[in-house]
Formats: sequence, C-alpha cells, structure tokens
Amino acid sequence: MHKVSHTINIVAGCAIAMMATACNGIFDGVYDDAPAAPTILEGQVYVNASSWKDWYYIDFDSLRQYVERKDTAGLMRAQTHFTAYPIPMSKTDGAVNDPTGLYTYWFDVFGKGLGNHEKRGFVATEAQPEPPSWSIAVHRNNVRTNGGAVLETNYTSLNDLPKNSTAFTGATFQTDEWTETEVWADQSQMLQSLVGCQGIAINKVLSSWLRLDIPPMPPAFTLNNHVFIIRLKSGSYAAVQLENYMDAAGTKCWLTINYKYPY
Repeated sequence: MHKVSHTINIVAGCAIAMMATACNGIFDGVYDDAPAAPTILEGQVYVNASSWKDWYYIDFDSLRQYVERKDTAGLMRAQTHFTAYPIPMSKTDGAVNDPTGLYTYWFDVFGKGLGNHEKRGFVATEAQPEPPSWSIAVHRNNVRTNGGAVLETNYTSLNDLPKNSTAFTGATFQTDEWTETEVWADQSQMLQSLVGCQGIAINKVLSSWLRLDIPPMPPAFTLNNHVFIIRLKSGSYAAVQLENYMDAAGTKCWLTINYKYPY
C-alpha cells in the first residue's frame, strides 16, 4: 500500500510540474498552435509575463506621453520592454496579523481541481515592490490594478466601443481582491503537489481574460477576448483587451494587450 501511495504522489507531482511549465514553453506543442510573430503597433503592449517570480508593471500615463511627444521609437520600446519586479521570497519578521507573505497550498489536481485546496504553511515576507507610477501589473495569468476597478464588457473590439467611457456611467466596477491561492510563485515543493502562492490583491475580473483550468491534464488555457474598462484611481479610464497569450514559439503567458487610453 505504501508503494502504491508513493507512486500516486509522484504522478500527481509530475502533473503539477506539467502545469507549471505551461507558461514556460516546455510543453508548448501539447497545448496550442504557435501564432505568427506579432507586429506591435501603437496602442498595443507586448510583455513576457511567463515568470513565476516576477511582476511587470504597465503605466498608461507614460505611454500616452510618448504619443504626445510623437516619440514613435520611444513608444515602441516602452510597449515591449518591461522591468521585472521580483516577488519577495525571504522570510521577515512580519507585523502581527500582517497577511503579507508566501502561502503554501496543496492543490487537488487529480480530483476536484484547483478549487479544492488546503493551506499547509505561511512565511511572512516584505511587501511586493512597485514602481512610482503604474496602472496595471501582470504576472502569468494574474492582473492587478493600482487602486483601480474593472468592468467586463461584451465588446470584442476596441473599435466597436462607445465614443468614450461615459457610456458606462452607473455600471458596477470591481476592485482588486485579496487572494492566497492564485498568484503561484514557488515551485520548489511541486513534487508533493504543494505550491507557494503570494498573498496579494488581484483584480479577478481583469484576470479572467486568461483562464487556466485543471483538470483536464495537460492544462487548458482559455482566452477571453472581451474588452475590459479600467477606472484608474485618478478617475481616468482605459480600455484593454488581451489579443493573445503566446509568443511566436508558442510559449504561454507572453501577453499581447490592446489598449486605448485615455478612454
């Protein structure tokens, strides 16, 4: 019986490992056909968000400034080059009742799926570092806003949107919500079906533009091509849409994001 149990644990761990590499290109040919190399235009962002360990920040205000200066070369670079902000992993003496840290969870990948999980540990860490100015941040299939709120629309093209954001006055926008299970950051215990997750607030509405489902195995990616309206903390609005989530080689979590700002 012990041998059988050990074998099951190994298989489950391998399944988790396959899930981890789904955003890192090792099993690319298993999941989707690779798209053609993207040609990035004004109003698009192309960011490699495949790292487990980093957040990448997008600042719509700085992108707009390149447009206003008619600095096309600077805009193209700003839309495709992003600084990695590592997720804190080292233990710190966190304040009492401070939830900031790394949460270890077991996930039932061969049973009821990712929704069935158990907390197994917690390590207090420093808070997530951020740049001075930013609008949204991406990490794999996770998205955060900088004090903003998000509305999902039924539109599937920025060109079809109403003329401006006043058309959505009175609509319900969702703010970021705390999570301990969705921002996967530490793979070191995956053979035991354990994943280290960053405790942080994410925007679950905007994060729905790329869903990862398990089961099945291999994991299934689903792209939601709806346009999302972001109400920034400044009171201005942006419209965004995830166009695709792969690079030319088929590596997952390379995000091509269409945006309109200000909207």
